[in-house]
Amino acid sequence: MPINDIRIVLVEPNHPGNIGAVARAMKTMALSDLALVRPVDFPSPHAERRSMGAKDLLEKARVFESLEEAIGDCRLAIGSSARERSFPHSILEPRECAARLVGEAADGEPTALVFGPERTGLANRELDQCTFQVRIPANEAFSSLNLGAAVQLLCYEIFMASRTPEEEAVARPKEKPSLQIEMDHFYDHLERALDSRGYFEGEMREVTLSKLRRLFNRGRPHSGELKLLHTMLKMLHKDSQ
Repeated sequence: MPINDIRIVLVEPNHPGNIGAVARAMKTMALSDLALVRPVDFPSPHAERRSMGAKDLLEKARVFESLEEAIGDCRLAIGSSARERSFPHSILEPRECAARLVGEAADGEPTALVFGPERTGLANRELDQCTFQVRIPANEAFSSLNLGAAVQLLCYEIFMASRTPEEEAVARPKEKPSLQIEMDHFYDHLERALDSRGYFEGEMREVTLSKLRRLFNRGRPHSGELKLLHTMLKMLHKDSQ
Protein backbone atom coordinates (compact mmCIF):
# COMPACT_ATOMS: atom_id res chain seq x y z
CA MET A 1 0.00 0.00 0.00
CA PRO A 2 1.28 3.52 -0.78
CA ILE A 3 2.57 5.63 2.11
CA ASN A 4 3.12 8.96 0.34
CA ASP A 5 0.34 10.56 2.38
CA ILE A 6 1.86 9.82 5.78
CA ARG A 7 3.29 13.03 7.22
CA ILE A 8 6.08 13.25 9.80
CA VAL A 9 5.63 16.36 11.95
CA LEU A 10 8.38 17.76 14.19
CA VAL A 11 7.23 20.29 16.77
CA GLU A 12 9.85 22.90 17.69
CA PRO A 13 12.95 20.83 16.84
CA ASN A 14 15.91 22.45 18.61
CA HIS A 15 18.84 21.11 16.62
CA PRO A 16 19.04 21.36 12.82
CA GLY A 17 21.19 18.24 12.72
CA ASN A 18 18.26 16.26 14.09
CA ILE A 19 16.03 17.55 11.31
CA GLY A 20 18.57 16.22 8.82
CA ALA A 21 18.73 12.87 10.62
CA VAL A 22 14.94 12.63 10.50
CA ALA A 23 14.92 13.36 6.76
CA ARG A 24 17.44 10.56 6.23
CA ALA A 25 15.40 8.15 8.39
CA MET A 26 12.27 8.97 6.41
CA LYS A 27 13.87 8.53 3.01
CA THR A 28 15.30 5.11 3.88
CA MET A 29 11.73 4.00 4.63
CA ALA A 30 10.14 5.59 1.53
CA LEU A 31 8.47 8.50 3.37
CA SER A 32 8.75 12.01 1.98
CA ASP A 33 6.27 14.41 3.64
CA LEU A 34 8.11 16.35 6.36
CA ALA A 35 6.44 19.18 8.29
CA LEU A 36 8.16 21.43 10.84
CA VAL A 37 6.39 23.50 13.48
CA ARG A 38 8.39 26.55 14.62
CA PRO A 39 11.86 25.02 14.09
CA VAL A 40 14.60 26.86 16.00
CA ASP A 41 17.10 26.83 13.12
CA PHE A 42 15.94 25.90 9.62
CA PRO A 43 17.02 25.85 6.85
CA SER A 44 20.55 25.07 7.96
CA PRO A 45 23.74 23.56 6.51
CA HIS A 46 23.88 21.32 9.60
CA ALA A 47 20.56 19.78 8.58
CA GLU A 48 21.83 19.22 5.05
CA ARG A 49 25.01 17.52 6.25
CA ARG A 50 23.12 15.15 8.56
CA SER A 51 20.54 14.30 5.90
CA MET A 52 23.15 12.27 3.97
CA GLY A 53 21.43 12.26 0.58
CA ALA A 54 17.94 13.27 1.74
CA LYS A 55 18.41 16.96 0.95
CA ASP A 56 15.39 16.81 -1.37
CA LEU A 57 13.13 16.14 1.63
CA LEU A 58 14.53 19.18 3.41
CA GLU A 59 14.00 21.38 0.35
CA LYS A 60 10.31 20.52 0.13
CA ALA A 61 9.66 20.41 3.89
CA ARG A 62 6.86 22.75 4.96
CA VAL A 63 7.15 25.06 7.95
CA PHE A 64 4.10 25.92 10.07
CA GLU A 65 3.46 28.31 12.94
CA SER A 66 1.23 25.89 14.84
CA LEU A 67 0.53 22.19 15.19
CA GLU A 68 -3.11 22.91 14.32
CA GLU A 69 -2.02 24.12 10.88
CA ALA A 70 0.38 21.21 10.35
CA ILE A 71 -2.25 18.51 10.96
CA GLY A 72 -5.47 20.38 10.18
CA ASP A 73 -6.12 18.44 6.96
CA CYS A 74 -5.58 15.04 8.63
CA ARG A 75 -8.28 12.75 10.01
CA LEU A 76 -5.75 10.77 12.05
CA ALA A 77 -2.79 12.22 13.96
CA ILE A 78 -0.74 10.11 16.37
CA GLY A 79 1.63 11.74 18.86
CA SER A 80 4.83 9.99 19.93
CA SER A 81 5.71 10.32 23.62
CA ALA A 82 7.47 8.15 26.18
CA ARG A 83 6.48 10.26 29.20
CA GLU A 84 3.88 9.10 31.68
CA ARG A 85 0.96 11.51 31.85
CA SER A 86 -1.27 12.33 34.81
CA PHE A 87 -4.25 11.73 32.53
CA PRO A 88 -3.17 9.05 30.06
CA HIS A 89 -4.26 9.07 26.44
CA SER A 90 -5.25 6.08 24.32
CA ILE A 91 -1.84 4.46 23.80
CA LEU A 92 -0.86 2.36 20.79
CA GLU A 93 2.07 0.02 20.31
CA PRO A 94 4.34 0.98 17.37
CA ARG A 95 3.02 -1.80 15.12
CA GLU A 96 -0.62 -0.85 15.66
CA CYS A 97 0.25 2.81 15.21
CA ALA A 98 1.86 2.07 11.85
CA ALA A 99 -1.02 -0.13 10.71
CA ARG A 100 -3.54 2.61 11.46
CA LEU A 101 -1.50 5.31 9.72
CA VAL A 102 -1.01 3.17 6.62
CA GLY A 103 -4.59 1.91 6.53
CA GLU A 104 -6.18 5.35 6.65
CA ALA A 105 -3.64 6.92 4.30
CA ALA A 106 -4.60 4.28 1.72
CA ASP A 107 -7.70 6.38 0.98
CA GLY A 108 -5.44 9.09 -0.42
CA GLU A 109 -5.84 11.42 2.55
CA PRO A 110 -2.95 12.49 4.81
CA THR A 111 -2.31 11.00 8.22
CA ALA A 112 0.29 12.36 10.63
CA LEU A 113 2.87 11.10 13.10
CA VAL A 114 3.88 13.87 15.50
CA PHE A 115 7.10 14.25 17.52
CA GLY A 116 7.91 16.87 20.16
CA PRO A 117 11.03 18.91 21.00
CA GLU A 118 14.16 16.93 21.85
CA ARG A 119 14.43 18.09 25.47
CA THR A 120 10.82 18.02 26.58
CA GLY A 121 8.77 16.01 24.11
CA LEU A 122 5.18 16.91 23.30
CA ALA A 123 3.39 19.12 25.80
CA ASN A 124 0.03 17.93 27.12
CA ARG A 125 -1.83 20.50 25.01
CA GLU A 126 -0.06 19.24 21.87
CA LEU A 127 -0.74 15.60 22.66
CA ASP A 128 -4.39 16.55 23.24
CA GLN A 129 -4.53 17.61 19.59
CA CYS A 130 -3.62 14.08 18.50
CA THR A 131 -6.07 11.22 18.11
CA PHE A 132 -3.85 8.68 19.84
CA GLN A 133 -0.45 8.41 21.52
CA VAL A 134 2.24 5.91 20.52
CA ARG A 135 4.89 4.76 22.96
CA ILE A 136 8.01 2.82 21.93
CA PRO A 137 8.76 0.02 24.43
CA ALA A 138 12.22 0.46 25.95
CA ASN A 139 14.31 -0.10 29.07
CA GLU A 140 12.21 1.33 31.92
CA ALA A 141 15.36 2.61 33.62
CA PHE A 142 16.46 4.48 30.49
CA SER A 143 13.58 4.80 28.06
CA SER A 144 14.30 8.09 26.27
CA LEU A 145 15.30 7.68 22.61
CA ASN A 146 16.85 10.51 20.64
CA LEU A 147 14.62 12.06 18.00
CA GLY A 148 16.31 10.46 15.00
CA ALA A 149 16.16 6.98 16.54
CA ALA A 150 12.48 7.32 17.47
CA VAL A 151 11.58 8.46 13.97
CA GLN A 152 13.64 5.67 12.40
CA LEU A 153 11.92 2.97 14.48
CA LEU A 154 8.41 4.17 13.74
CA CYS A 155 9.15 4.79 10.05
CA TYR A 156 10.41 1.20 9.82
CA GLU A 157 7.11 -0.04 11.27
CA ILE A 158 5.24 2.10 8.74
CA PHE A 159 7.31 0.69 5.89
CA MET A 160 6.65 -2.87 7.01
CA ALA A 161 2.93 -2.17 7.47
CA SER A 162 2.80 -0.84 3.91
CA ARG A 163 3.93 -4.27 2.68
CA THR A 164 1.03 -6.03 4.38
CA PRO A 165 -1.55 -7.39 1.89
CA GLU A 166 -4.62 -5.14 1.86
CA GLU A 167 -6.91 -7.96 2.97
CA GLU A 168 -4.83 -8.30 6.15
CA ALA A 169 -4.65 -4.57 6.88
CA VAL A 170 -6.36 -2.89 9.82
CA ALA A 171 -10.00 -2.18 9.02
CA ARG A 172 -10.66 1.47 8.22
CA PRO A 173 -13.60 3.31 9.81
CA LYS A 174 -16.82 2.82 7.81
CA GLU A 175 -17.42 6.58 7.84
CA LYS A 176 -14.49 8.95 7.61
CA PRO A 177 -13.73 10.64 10.94
CA SER A 178 -13.73 14.42 11.01
CA LEU A 179 -10.64 16.37 10.00
CA GLN A 180 -8.45 17.66 12.81
CA ILE A 181 -9.38 21.24 11.92
CA GLU A 182 -13.07 20.32 12.26
CA MET A 183 -12.36 18.83 15.68
CA ASP A 184 -10.51 22.01 16.71
CA HIS A 185 -13.54 24.11 15.74
CA PHE A 186 -15.77 21.77 17.76
CA TYR A 187 -13.54 22.04 20.84
CA ASP A 188 -13.62 25.85 20.58
CA HIS A 189 -17.43 25.73 20.38
CA LEU A 190 -17.60 23.29 23.30
CA GLU A 191 -15.50 25.59 25.48
CA ARG A 192 -17.64 28.62 24.64
CA ALA A 193 -20.86 26.73 25.36
CA LEU A 194 -19.60 25.45 28.71
CA ASP A 195 -18.39 28.95 29.59
CA SER A 196 -21.84 30.34 28.86
CA ARG A 197 -23.33 27.93 31.40
CA GLY A 198 -20.77 28.77 34.07
CA TYR A 199 -19.43 25.23 33.95
CA PHE A 200 -15.85 26.20 34.69
CA GLU A 201 -16.61 28.18 37.85
CA GLY A 202 -14.51 26.51 40.51
CA GLU A 203 -13.35 23.86 38.01
CA MET A 204 -9.88 23.26 36.58
CA ARG A 205 -10.45 24.54 33.04
CA GLU A 206 -7.40 23.07 31.28
CA VAL A 207 -7.68 19.67 32.97
CA THR A 208 -11.39 19.43 32.16
CA LEU A 209 -10.91 20.46 28.54
CA SER A 210 -8.07 17.97 28.18
CA LYS A 211 -10.28 15.16 29.48
CA LEU A 212 -13.08 16.14 27.10
CA ARG A 213 -10.67 16.19 24.15
CA ARG A 214 -9.51 12.67 24.95
CA LEU A 215 -13.11 11.51 25.30
CA PHE A 216 -14.12 12.77 21.86
CA ASN A 217 -10.81 11.76 20.26
CA ARG A 218 -11.47 8.15 21.27
CA GLY A 219 -14.90 8.32 19.63
CA ARG A 220 -13.58 9.90 16.40
CA PRO A 221 -16.94 11.43 15.36
CA HIS A 222 -17.60 11.89 11.66
CA SER A 223 -18.86 15.16 10.16
CA GLY A 224 -22.54 14.26 10.55
CA GLU A 225 -22.06 13.51 14.23
CA LEU A 226 -20.16 16.76 14.72
CA LYS A 227 -23.06 18.69 13.19
CA LEU A 228 -25.38 17.08 15.74
CA LEU A 229 -23.03 18.03 18.58
CA HIS A 230 -22.73 21.60 17.29
CA THR A 231 -26.53 21.87 17.22
CA MET A 232 -26.74 20.70 20.83
CA LEU A 233 -24.08 23.21 21.89
CA LYS A 234 -25.93 26.04 20.11
CA MET A 235 -29.08 25.17 22.08
CA LEU A 236 -27.12 25.19 25.35
CA HIS A 237 -25.63 28.56 24.50
CA LYS A 238 -29.02 29.97 23.45
CA ASP A 239 -30.71 28.82 26.66
CA SER A 240 -28.08 30.59 28.75
CA GLN A 241 -28.75 33.99 27.19
